[in-house]
Amino acid sequence: MHEYQLFAYNHIVNKKHSALFLDMGLGKTIITLTAIAELRSFKLIEKVLIICPLRVANTVWQQEAKKWFHTSDINVVICTGSKANREKKIKQEADVYLVNRENTNWIVEQIEKKVISFDMIVIDESTSFKNYNSKRFLALKKILKDIEYRVILTGTPSPNGYMDLWSQMYIVDRGERLGKYITYYRNDYFTRSPYCVHVYNIKPYAQEVINNLISDVTISLQARDFLDMPEKITIDYKVDLDNKAYRTYYEIQEDFFTELGDNQIMTPNVLTQLNKLLQCCNGNIYNDDGDTIPLHTNKLDALAEIIEDNPNENILLAYRYTSDLNDIKKRFKEAVVLSKSAKELDAWNRGEIKLLVAHPASAGHGLNAQHGGSIVVWYGLDYSLELYQQFNGRLYRQGQKNTVRIVHLVAEDTLELSILEVLQSKDMTQQSLLDHLRVSR
Repeated sequence: MHEYQLFAYNHIVNKKHSALFLDMGLGKTIITLTAIAELRSFKLIEKVLIICPLRVANTVWQQEAKKWFHTSDINVVICTGSKANREKKIKQEADVYLVNRENTNWIVEQIEKKVISFDMIVIDESTSFKNYNSKRFLALKKILKDIEYRVILTGTPSPNGYMDLWSQMYIVDRGERLGKYITYYRNDYFTRSPYCVHVYNIKPYAQEVINNLISDVTISLQARDFLDMPEKITIDYKVDLDNKAYRTYYEIQEDFFTELGDNQIMTPNVLTQLNKLLQCCNGNIYNDDGDTIPLHTNKLDALAEIIEDNPNENILLAYRYTSDLNDIKKRFKEAVVLSKSAKELDAWNRGEIKLLVAHPASAGHGLNAQHGGSIVVWYGLDYSLELYQQFNGRLYRQGQKNTVRIVHLVAEDTLELSILEVLQSKDMTQQSLLDHLRVSR
């Protein structure tokens, strides 16, 4: 582990109540798992509840625990899906139980019914509890007093200002530092806007006071301060597809491998089947008449999570198919599409565009976009190594002041994993892709 990760791990271990405000890519999952392993080894905790976004519950925590020797013996159970499945999983003997945030009320009911109890709770992406009137926060409040270790994790604790902090810090200390009631917090540190009764402005001195009040239980680490080498990091967001999408995918996959056979080149038929598979991974498929048939929104949902978790960041988004672009524009009203003239680039570099959408083939060369943001998201992977490297190079270049994060939205158990592996091996020749696809079958 890096020195900053050890620092954060020790913070959790030594503080029963802690808040970790860590940028994406700093390793908050393995930091927390390492702390859990340490606390378990001293028999200070037995059962841990982790509440997090659905995709994270299904694809991140359990898999990360298995990757590392010192956390591989942590038994992680994923309690998502249908009510019947959740009720079955929660009764299994385990060390860590994962619940998606939409089921907070359900897990609170299980605790209140004495079905299970926890001595540690971790809220991953705690900003999803920033609304102090939300059902999930009000439910969680009821059980906090009975849980000894409480940890919140987020990279953006106050996306809309310091008002967002109160409910998150309440999870940590039950009001010890910022007050037990939102009304008192509001009155002490904010003034009501004269123009809108529902808007509060923070008082001139309040930010420093609040920072000092929570400093003993809080650490904040930013990627630019710790990720000097490498200056670019990659993050793979694994996305599980719907059952319907997987059935369609596997049907097409059989046709693909039939066409592939022993071919040493990408024949037109092989290329057609490959594109169908990649379209399926992204959410749509074209029928023989050229019409778009929607299959799933799983990648759209994953992209929404990234945008939500990084509200202060501007994102450069790479799309592959026209159907992807149409879905993105429909779902995200703030999206701006890069035109052939790239006239939008000036506004992007001034920080005025939150989500700039571009096709790698039209934005791969000659564009300086490093001043507008530092996150690249690949909605769908391109098997051209040149386009992949050139597109990433729009942000990862001289003049970039922050660590660049390259995020891949990758459909689990699909050929996208093969494409990603070959891309990262920097041997993305046509032959290497075909060989890798055969091996991974």
